[in-house]
Amino acid sequence: MNRISSALVASLLLAGSAQAQQWGDRRERAQDRHEVRTDKRELRDDRRDVAELQDVLGRFDQAWSRQDEREMTAVEARLRELLRKELAESRAELEKDKREVRRSDREVRRDRNWGRGAADDRRDRRDDVRDARVEAASLQTRMAIARELHWVMGNRNYADLQRERNLIVQLIQIAQQEVQQTKQELREDRRERREDRRESRQRW
Repeated sequence: MNRISSALVASLLLAGSAQAQQWGDRRERAQDRHEVRTDKRELRDDRRDVAELQDVLGRFDQAWSRQDEREMTAVEARLRELLRKELAESRAELEKDKREVRRSDREVRRDRNWGRGAADDRRDRRDDVRDARVEAASLQTRMAIARELHWVMGNRNYADLQRERNLIVQLIQIAQQEVQQTKQELREDRRERREDRRESRQRW
């Protein structure tokens, strides 16, 4: 192969590699934007969950103080509905967190294969693993609360009513913790988006 052909092949390979890198950068930036939008939507949902549970607690206290059986029955039906919804959301969030861990694993492996240090990707993976563990723990706690509520709902003695109230308060606390966790995820995803932009500019 003469020098001109060699130079042509080299330039074509370089151009192809650059195009592949640009496509990868665009895909990564699109993923970053999607995650930030998802975090914002989840934050709104988490805040709504807190407000709905706080409303249930207020209605529960009023029904108890008035010994209003009809209202207490309605409150318990609403609590069951919210709990079913929260369990479904928690399972969906855990699956999403697991997908993010798998994506982070791929990014860390890619960096290792290309001989890059990629401390940012390793830190992102640690964050994703932590989020998945927290969500798994929240799901387990909600499931335990649901089982206990099943046994006390409908009982009107003081001990069971007090236990039911305490379980509602626990659900509110979990929901409030999730608001804080989603805020943290939003900060992390925004940071990751800035890092990806900076890395893309440095390459070009």
